[in-house]
Amino acid sequence: QVQLVESGGGLVQTGGSLKLSCAASGRTFSNRAMAWFRQAPGKERMFVAAINAIGGMTYEDSVTGRSTISRDNAKKTAYLQMSGLKPEDTAVYHCAQSLLPYITTSPPPAQEFDSWGQGTQVTVSS
Repeated sequence: QVQLVESGGGLVQTGGSLKLSCAASGRTFSNRAMAWFRQAPGKERMFVAAINAIGGMTYEDSVTGRSTISRDNAKKTAYLQMSGLKPEDTAVYHCAQSLLPYITTSPPPAQEFDSWGQGTQVTVSS
């Protein structure tokens, strides 16, 4: 299994930007799809964005146009650049590694991912 560690969260004002990082260690990184999910207090975990092994991306509708997912296979790191942040983006953001090199559907089911990070808190003030 791979170990995932997120960083880059913090407190920002509405309209601000953040870039989250997800550093992986352990097994091969480049041949697995990566994704970001988020969980707000009292709510279910929700899909945010995913990137497959060859760089194809998919996004949840509410972040489309405001977020960019990327990966650096040499650094074994995935990223989520977010801009135009809104208070409703406040959540703990988790990265996850898929069992597969691609995402089977959007949003992907959580069962496709076998490794999860502990998360990084993003708080957007109004």
